[in-house]
Amino acid sequence: MSRCPVCDTATARDWRPFCSKRCADIDLGRWMTGAYAVPGEPADEDDIAPDTDMPRR
Repeated sequence: MSRCPVCDTATARDWRPFCSKRCADIDLGRWMTGAYAVPGEPADEDDIAPDTDMPRR
C-alpha cells in the first residue's frame, strides 16, 4: 500500500498519492510558496521578459 508523502498515512483512492484533500492542499501550498523547487540552469538576462508595469530608470 502507498503512503502519503505529507503525513505518511495510507493513501486514499480519491486523493492518491495523498490520504486526504488536506494533505493535497498542504502539498500544493508548498509548491506555491517555493518550499519545493525543481533545480535548473540559471536564466540568461536576455531570456527574461522586461516588466512593462515598472518604469525604466
